[in-house]
Order: sequence, then C-alpha cells, then structure tokens
Amino acid sequence: MQELALLAVAGVLIIVAVSYFAPKLGVAAPVLLVLVGMACSQLPGAPRVFVEPELILVVVLPPILYAAAVNVPVVDFRRNLKTIGSLSVLLVAVSAFGTGLLIWWLLPDIGFATALAIGAVISPPDAVAATSIGKRLGLPPRLVTILEGEGLVNDATALVLMRTAIAAIATTVSFGSAVGDFAFAVVVGVVIGGAVGVVSVWVRSKIQSQPVLTTAISFVVPFLAFIPTEELHASGVIAVVTAGLITGHQSARRFAAHDRISERTNWRTIQLLLENGVFLLMGFELTSVVSDVADEGLARTLVLGLLVTLALVVLRGVFVVPLIALLRHQQKRADQLTDRMEELVDGFAARGPRPGEEQRFDRVTRSLQRRQADINFYASEGLGWRGGAVLAWSGMRGVVTLAAAQSLPTDVPHRAELILIAFTVAILTLVVQGGSLPLVIRWLGIRGNDEEHSRREYARLAGELVAAAQALLESPTLVRDNGKPFDDEVLAKARERSLVMGEVIDRMVSERDPDSRLQQQRELQRVMMEAQQSALLDARAGGTFSSHTLERAQVFIDSVSARFTA
Repeated sequence: MQELALLAVAGVLIIVAVSYFAPKLGVAAPVLLVLVGMACSQLPGAPRVFVEPELILVVVLPPILYAAAVNVPVVDFRRNLKTIGSLSVLLVAVSAFGTGLLIWWLLPDIGFATALAIGAVISPPDAVAATSIGKRLGLPPRLVTILEGEGLVNDATALVLMRTAIAAIATTVSFGSAVGDFAFAVVVGVVIGGAVGVVSVWVRSKIQSQPVLTTAISFVVPFLAFIPTEELHASGVIAVVTAGLITGHQSARRFAAHDRISERTNWRTIQLLLENGVFLLMGFELTSVVSDVADEGLARTLVLGLLVTLALVVLRGVFVVPLIALLRHQQKRADQLTDRMEELVDGFAARGPRPGEEQRFDRVTRSLQRRQADINFYASEGLGWRGGAVLAWSGMRGVVTLAAAQSLPTDVPHRAELILIAFTVAILTLVVQGGSLPLVIRWLGIRGNDEEHSRREYARLAGELVAAAQALLESPTLVRDNGKPFDDEVLAKARERSLVMGEVIDRMVSERDPDSRLQQQRELQRVMMEAQQSALLDARAGGTFSSHTLERAQVFIDSVSARFTA
C-alpha cells in the first residue's frame, strides 16, 4: 500500500513538473508525459504497474469527459453538431471497419469480429493533446470546438462498436441489430444525462453560497450519469457529456459567482491530474505490454501497429477532404443569406407586435436573431483547407484506447499482440502527430480571430452590459428587497460609478500603451494589494487577531486582487 501511495505522489509531482515545463519546451504535455513514463519504466527497480481497465473506464473516464463538457459552450457545440457528428460517428465507424479489415487480412485466424473490436479500440482520437496545442498556438475557436466535441462524443461510438464486436465473437450479430443498439445507447444516454444534469443543477441552485457543498455534489454528477446508463447497456459517455453540457450552459444563470469560480478551479485540477495521469500511465505500462509478447513476434507486432497507424492517418485525411468541402459550401451559402436575413430581422422588428401578441413577438424575434447569429457565424468562421489539414493531422489516441484494449476477453486469439498494436498506435500518434502538430500549425500559418476584431467584439458586449446596468438604475420599478425605494444619493453615486466603469472598459479595450495612466493605475493597485497581503501575513504571524478575522480579510484581498490580475 505504501508503494502505491509513493507511486501516486511521484506521479502527481511528475505531472505538475511536466505541465509546467512543456509549454516552455514547445511540446504538448501529453506527448512529453508518455516519453517520461516510458523512461521511468526503464529505471532499475521500477515496479510493474497494471491498472484494471474497468477502473479507467468507470472511475477515470467519466470525470474527464464531464470536466471537458462543462467548459464547452453549448451554442458553439450546437452550431458544429453536424461536423462533430460526422467525425465522432461516421469517421469512427469508417476507421473501425477499415482497420478491422486490415488487421483481419494480416491476422486471419483471429476472426473478423475480433479484428473489428480492436479496430473500434484504436478508432477514437483523444482531443486533449490537439486542443492543448491549438489553444496555446491560437487556433481558430471553431476548430478547437470541433476537436473538443469530437473527443467528447467519439468514445461513445467506439465503445458501442467494441461491445457489439465482442458480442459477435460468441454469436451472430446483424447490421440492423447493431444500428438499433447504437440508437438505443444514444437515446437512453441523452435522456439519463439530461435528467441528471437538470436535477443536479436545480439541487445545487438551492444551496447557493455554499461552494463546498455544491462542488461536492458536482463530483458525483458524472458517476450518477455514467453508472445507471451503463447498467442499462446504453452509452454512459453520452450521458456524462449531456449532463456536462447542461451544467455548463445553466451555471451562468443558476449558480453564484463564487460557486462557479471554485468549481472551475477544482474541475480543472481534476482534469489535469486524470488526463495527464493516463498519458503517464500509458508510457509506464508499455514495458509490461511488450514483455507479454513473445520475442519472435515482437517485431511483427510493431510492424502491424505501424501499418494500422498509417491506415488511420490515411482514412482520416481522406474523410476530412469532403468534410471541408461541405463546410466551405456552407460558408458560401451563409454569405448569400447574410443580407437577406438582416433585412428580414429589421423588417420584422420595424413592424412591431400586434395587440395581445407581445410575448409571441418577442419569441419570434429572439428566434430570428438566433438564426441571424448562426448565419453570421457560418459566414465569418469558415474552415479552409489549412484548417482541414490541422483537423486531419489531429488524430492522437489516448485514454479510451489504453483502457479498452486491455478489456478484450482473455480467450481472444493473439490478445497480447492486439493490445500491443493498440498501444503502438496510441504512442505513435501521440509522439509523431502530437509532436509535429505545432510545426504543422506554424508552417500553415493558421491564426485565430483577428485581435482587433476581438477587441471590438468585447467592447460591444461590455457596452451592452454597462447599458443594462444604467437602464436598471433609471427604472422606476427599482426597489430594495424589502420593497422600499433606494435613497436618491445612493442611486446618484451608483450612476456615476456605472458611467466611470463604462469609460474604464472602453480605455482597457483600446489602450495599448504600456506606460498609459490606466496601465500605471492597474500596476499601482496590484502593488498596493501585495503590500496589504504582506501586512496580513505579518498580522497572522503576530497572533494578535483571531483566525476568523484574518480569514475574512484574506477573502477580501483575494477578491479585489483577482480583478487586477485577470
């Protein structure tokens, strides 16, 4: 037990160190962690580590998916749903059958069902490495969203395919029953995940201002969605993703600010440790996987892994070509509809509501505005061939490949070789594709949204927020919680602060001079808060104040400091 505890502590320290130095070295942390794990497994006295695949699939996978899903904007996910669905369902199926046929041809005695099972294992890319590189190098937000969405959903397709293929080893499974099983898995997963997401958000909204309790509930939400769904033989992955998307979408409306802050920090920490821990484990377990393969079959198995990896790269590249063509057609069509949609929205707004139909008018107006925003998005956020090249090269494998490969039945022929093939695919794609992806992005010259455009968009949104606050202050219906009106002097000062805040935001957006008065004020404020923090530490060391008073002062300093370090 002590040895496992020491290994866990060493693993966390390695993850933190690699995550800190990887950006400085220009290498994605997952790639570096696999290499570090491989190196650690060769150290004298290094133990042979084996983690039950069920532990990864049931304990590790749900929180990883949930942590990623809560941070994916639902609007962006909806706008890219067709693309995400194509990559996470059609491409996974094509990859599974394509590589399955190749493996069956190379190892005919294992049977097609077993070959399809291992093809399903290696078919879903893990978007962790790709999105970590993409965000750091400033890929277009739409491309990052597509990669994140693909990584969230494709595991469900792969696991359902693997489950069906394993069942087909012992009995005959028809195409119709396989499609029916997949549809059942998706529908039940969405229903259960949606119910868990809605209920958990409602419960947590009733205990606001207690971030410890709300965060504790959030820790069990992915398992509440995953375990019952899997017991019904549906897709726990879909359930977890659905619950996460609903939670992330409703958090801004239903949760208090400090609840969101604490949950965001906690889940980012969990995501960091679990995701990177799996990559470290992947490298560490490679020695054990290799030792299970006879020496005379090792070279052949590695060659098979290389051939299957090349097949996956080719299949993904061929699939992305028509996908990008469809997206470019979508952009052209959106360009043609932009002016027409703008005229429709303006004309409808100018007509105004009919008597007694105000609510219906508002609903239709919001629907038209949402449709207009979608068209503008497709017109301005198109993906060209350079983005398609990045999408095609972002096929790194990860957590599901690691766990699912080891969950193959023990009586499967060539089981050790098949597991090593899966590991070879995962490590090759991580090291080669993940290691070269930054070079590909730089070579293609892909950049995210224009900085000036982002500034203008932020200024426009900030202006709407300030205008909403000013409109509230001018509203005759504004009253206190007890129903009494606010004092005129209090309202006057609030109006002045609102106007000043609007001016400050305008200057923050447009100001670029590092020696401007605004930048000096922010720097001075930060230095002042550091001085107050130092004085608080002296007071804590002196012991002249109660711990409760010191804690209140620390919370105040932290909340103020956060505004000047954001």
